[in-house]
Amino acid sequence: MKTMPTPLRNKIAAASASALLLLGLGFPAAAQTTSPAQPPAGSVPIATPTGPLSLQQAVDYALQNNLNVRQSQLSAELTDATLRLSRGALLPTANANASQSWNYGTSINPLTNVFQNLTTRSNNFSASTQVTLFSGFQLRNAIKRNTLDYQASLGDIEEARNNLSLNVASVFLQYVLAQELTRTNEIRLNSTRQQVERTEKLLKAGSVAESNLLDIQAQQATDELNLITSQNQRDLYRLQLAQLMNLDAAATNALTIVTPDLPDPDEQTVFNEDPNATFQTALGLQPQVRAADLRVQSSSRNVEVARGAYYPRLTFGAGIFTGYSSARITPIATGDSISGQPVPVFQRDPITGAYGRTNYAVLTPKQAVYEQLPSAFRNQIKDNLGKQLQFNLSIPILNGFQARTNVQRAQIGVKQAELRAEQTRLTLRQNIQQAYADALAAQRKYAASKRQAESLGAAYRNAEIRFNNGLLNGTEFNIAKNNLTAAESSMIQAKYEFIFRRKVLDFYQGKPLAL
Repeated sequence: MKTMPTPLRNKIAAASASALLLLGLGFPAAAQTTSPAQPPAGSVPIATPTGPLSLQQAVDYALQNNLNVRQSQLSAELTDATLRLSRGALLPTANANASQSWNYGTSINPLTNVFQNLTTRSNNFSASTQVTLFSGFQLRNAIKRNTLDYQASLGDIEEARNNLSLNVASVFLQYVLAQELTRTNEIRLNSTRQQVERTEKLLKAGSVAESNLLDIQAQQATDELNLITSQNQRDLYRLQLAQLMNLDAAATNALTIVTPDLPDPDEQTVFNEDPNATFQTALGLQPQVRAADLRVQSSSRNVEVARGAYYPRLTFGAGIFTGYSSARITPIATGDSISGQPVPVFQRDPITGAYGRTNYAVLTPKQAVYEQLPSAFRNQIKDNLGKQLQFNLSIPILNGFQARTNVQRAQIGVKQAELRAEQTRLTLRQNIQQAYADALAAQRKYAASKRQAESLGAAYRNAEIRFNNGLLNGTEFNIAKNNLTAAESSMIQAKYEFIFRRKVLDFYQGKPLAL
């Protein structure tokens, strides 16, 4: 990589503004949301990286540990749970119930339905099932809608990963830029210090005026301030990179990166890509476009779900129940019997036709003895068993225009989703056009700044010779030096802005973010 002299404080501030511009391309850090290929959001993060990190390593680690990305995966898992719930609505419901109660004083026996004044224990057991046979296709349309929502949430994960990758790439390049500015500031400060030493010697020899020394010392103070400012910018970008990667304090302090060897913009071919062609390619690749289209389809399905309320609803249910009561009694034979009793025999008089008692008698059979005892639990469960089958038809007639209002709201939701999808495409087009314009401007700016720096470099070297020979005062020498510094700072900024904008356009075309 080429090493450039240090910029002035105002140019470093411009570099900071340029960094904010790069970060504001349309990929806010707050919008970060994980790919289905990533582990669950609650999984243990990968080990803290050691040693200098390349851009790809920084991106990979950030994708694994960034909290916003992991939160987006949890959102997708919630959407998946909603989809599973809607699929389960097609299955029959089945429930079993059991209860035990004690009744004191006067109460109604739940099995005999008779008032009694006893302390009784009763048990009730039941099981029921129900299935929806027809509901205006609401259940099936809800499944289709939730499937589209889940697919859209997967697109949100990809979008969040892309946003995070671009944010990491932007901060990474700004970190590299700040490092280069720091190195050039150090070189410039060392050069100024040497100039101060020479001027002090010339002043002692009487070759220059004291004002020359004061001017060059003032320039040294300015260069020291520039160095501190660039170091602060470097530390700030390192902190931002660590925050995107979710590093702890110790790992943040130890964070270093691999400085890539980046070609200068004038070493590449003239930037002449077609932004419209890039936009057409991006339409088929960018997940936010796909997610927006899926949500339009989901809104259309939501209309069908709302219209299903116009149709009758038919359900089928079945149940079985039984119970036990301690108050229920049953006559049970004790095994004892009562002896037979004599029964007199009557005979009809054939003359008078009247019946008269004879001297004869017959003995009746023995009679079993019964005792009133509580009915056994098993017998009651068997005897009290009941079954039920039921069809239920519900026909909507008037419900306060709720169904009609819900349909209208769903139709408005479709229009809103269509507008959001159109806005997504518009934003994508604008981002691509802006990135193309910025890349082209940065390449042109770099070429102009390079020519300017070469001219001002020659002027600075001439001014330095004249200053050392006492033919130029310190103010004019500092002006020549600061002009060169400003031109070189502008050239460095243009270089990194071109690189980032070019990478953004490559990213929209499906190319990996690699330096």
